[in-house]
Amino acid sequence: MFESLIGLAAIIALFVIISRQQSRIGLIERELGALRSLVLSGAVPPAARLAEQPQADGKPAEAVTAEVASPPVADDVPAEAPAAQAAAAVGEVVSGPWAKDEAPTAAEPAAGPAEAAQPAKAARQTDVETALGTRWAVWVGGIALALGGLFLIRYTIEAGIFGPGVRLTMAGILGLVLVGGGEFIRRTGFKVPVQGAAGAYIPAILTAAGAFILFGTIYAAHGIYGFIGPALAFTLLGAIGVATISASLVHGLALAGIGLIGAMATPALVSSQAPNPWALFVYLAIVLAATAAIARLRDWKALAAAAFVGTGLWTILYMANTPAANLSAILFINAATLAVLAFVWLGARGAEAESSGGFDWPSIAPAIFVGLSALGLSVDPAFIVAGDALAGAALLAAMLAVALYQPRALPLLHAAGLVTAMIYLGIIPPTSIGSEFVGGSLGVDGQPVVVSDQLTRNIGVGLGLLFIAAGFWAAHRWVATGRIRSASWAAWGVIAPLVVLTALWFTFGNLDRDFLYAAVAVLLVVAFAASGEWIARAEEPPLKGDVAVSFALGGAAIAALLMLHMAFGSGWTTLLVGAAAVVPALATRWRSYPVLGWISVGAVVATLGRVAYDPTIVGAASLSTTPVFNWLLPGYGVPALAFGFAAWQLARTTNGRPRLAMEAGAALFALLTLAILVRHAMHGGVLDTGTVTLAEQAIYTLIALGAGAILVAIDRRSPSSVLRYGSMAVGVLSVAFVAVRHFVVLNPLFTDESTGTIPVFNLLFLAYLLPAVATGALALYVRDKRPRWYAQMLALVASLLAFAYATLSVRRLFKGEFIGLWSGLGQVETYTYSALWLAIGVALLTAGVWLKSQVLRVASAALIAIAVLKVFLFDMSELEGVLRALSFIGLGAVLIGIGLFYQRLLTRAANEKAEQAETIG
Repeated sequence: MFESLIGLAAIIALFVIISRQQSRIGLIERELGALRSLVLSGAVPPAARLAEQPQADGKPAEAVTAEVASPPVADDVPAEAPAAQAAAAVGEVVSGPWAKDEAPTAAEPAAGPAEAAQPAKAARQTDVETALGTRWAVWVGGIALALGGLFLIRYTIEAGIFGPGVRLTMAGILGLVLVGGGEFIRRTGFKVPVQGAAGAYIPAILTAAGAFILFGTIYAAHGIYGFIGPALAFTLLGAIGVATISASLVHGLALAGIGLIGAMATPALVSSQAPNPWALFVYLAIVLAATAAIARLRDWKALAAAAFVGTGLWTILYMANTPAANLSAILFINAATLAVLAFVWLGARGAEAESSGGFDWPSIAPAIFVGLSALGLSVDPAFIVAGDALAGAALLAAMLAVALYQPRALPLLHAAGLVTAMIYLGIIPPTSIGSEFVGGSLGVDGQPVVVSDQLTRNIGVGLGLLFIAAGFWAAHRWVATGRIRSASWAAWGVIAPLVVLTALWFTFGNLDRDFLYAAVAVLLVVAFAASGEWIARAEEPPLKGDVAVSFALGGAAIAALLMLHMAFGSGWTTLLVGAAAVVPALATRWRSYPVLGWISVGAVVATLGRVAYDPTIVGAASLSTTPVFNWLLPGYGVPALAFGFAAWQLARTTNGRPRLAMEAGAALFALLTLAILVRHAMHGGVLDTGTVTLAEQAIYTLIALGAGAILVAIDRRSPSSVLRYGSMAVGVLSVAFVAVRHFVVLNPLFTDESTGTIPVFNLLFLAYLLPAVATGALALYVRDKRPRWYAQMLALVASLLAFAYATLSVRRLFKGEFIGLWSGLGQVETYTYSALWLAIGVALLTAGVWLKSQVLRVASAALIAIAVLKVFLFDMSELEGVLRALSFIGLGAVLIGIGLFYQRLLTRAANEKAEQAETIG
């Protein structure tokens, strides 16, 4: 069935080609006739005549040429136009199946209006014709030839016509004939691909078909019939693959891909009872070098990448599936891979590498596979037991050396750094893969990933020093010409040593306090800071503080953070981390590096992390129960002061976003200081998760309101968006506390919490009256300094707090210390509420008129309306006798008084307006 489909497709393609060639032959005959007439008449082409005439009317020859080249008007066409048009056709490409996108030649008549109306249709016809005539036919023909050779062998096997030797000989001859035929056609008529059909280059198709048949013949002679041994089969298959790759220099990239696939598949096709890794890797090195050389000549990046991938896959398969792998062979193939990358593929590109800041993407393949080899030698138990971890470190060093020698091989740097980080993160005992610990180290499937021994520590020290030296030297070298390259080297010059130091400290050091590792961290701080300054002096312009410098100084900050954790206890570490924010802020007096401000922000983040991990600063067992004067005061207060000073300093130097972040950090830690001290004092010197009481919540609310006022005052002196929006955020947070916790969750009316035995200065005074006064004062203070809605919100909450205090105080007067709602209401108490609410309504109205606050006047109206509803709906049914009468009399008197008050206000306003009108008139 498949053979029939191939034959049918070939017949259709040949029929279309033959039918279309008739018109092409006729066109060529017409062109030859025009050329014959031109030669017999002795006419000279227009371009030649222009070349013989130096100037025309004082114009240069180029101008005359341009004028003649322009299309003439119909009346000015000379008599010899047909001959000139025929001459113009000489040397031009004829449109048709050979060139898909070319315009019609001068030999063809100009398209009329009807023909010009259908350009898209003609283009589509040309595309189909080109595809059928130049590409599809060649592709199908090449596949048919390759399959034909295989089918011929299959037929002879089924029919029993020839023996195996004869069949293989015939197939080999067919393959050689196809290869020879392709070369013959190339030398005689197709030295380059036809324009528009480069993908269907006939000599390349024939050569590929021949190589395919030869591959199959050699494999059958070895794997099926056993005519030749593995050594000879391996040699012949490799030779065919390399020869096919070499032939791609004249036949194109597709043939190189076929040859590379065959060459890389050869080791899998040839089996041996005693496999030799040296034979495999020497062969792969030869194939890789040949492929890289050819890819370098033609700049075939995909071919080079594929060769590196194939070699790397064979290396990883050998390491993973061989019980006792040959270390020398593994090192050889990885060294050969790096050598081919450095000296063959990237060789002779020094000037290009220095001037370009990019990287060579085919280098990603060797970076991945050589890095995986180094990782396997360093973490695989089989290699570790044999002591091959040192070889893995040697591969990492070689990767860095190649990356230094060939700057465009930047992926090698990233791979080496990533592998180093993976190796040393794997030795940290607390971490796990698959939640499995073996012998105190990282484990996978019952085996340790990395053995934490003296050799591991020595290798880590060596790799750390190598990354520091190479990273900062390369960053300094390319900081002015390659920004990304310099930043990459500086980044790994910082990351790798820090990861190694952290891993060794966690594995071998004392986590509580270790002065040896702290001293090493101090050395890293000095080295990173000095290197950053050295790199900054080489920038263009100098001391700009670009990305590479930022990595170096950021690494110094992280090393300093590690040093504090290594050298000091919990309390001092938190205090010093917060205070350290001052150092980079002060450094902005001498250097305007953008990263300095962000390092201060990093100190804020680190301090937040520490207090989130341990809010007690020194541990719950070590925290004193003495109120205020304990570790909480310096643990929270010193960072708050340091962040405030850093913000002040940054405002006078860089004045960017870091300054805003430092202001936010200072405000946050100031609030945390007060809140945590209150919590500590009100819970008997213990910080626990106990329930928050109303008194404690009232203190938090007062602190938030006071912080909002302080932030407004600071913002008035030193305007800042953080202070502006932060002050409003604190105010909104306070309002939320009041609405949710004061009025609902912790309200003693619902919780029946004790309000205290003292008549005035009790829980109600602390939780309602003081917040009402503070909220009202804040509303007055921000009236002209913050948005109108914000001040109105605060005024409304202050009114509600005052109303709640008065109402709850009345209930306490009647019920005593416990004022739970379920204790009922008395008639006198009910009447008192009505009188009280009316009095508060009048007071709010008076305050609203005096302060010209519409919110207070609206609140007054709402409260009086509530009192009216209470009197008519509740007092009428619940009160009896004189209390009912007094309730209505009082309500009527208050409402009439309010009416008179508003009438006088309106009359006074009208009189003032009339007087102003008379004055103006």
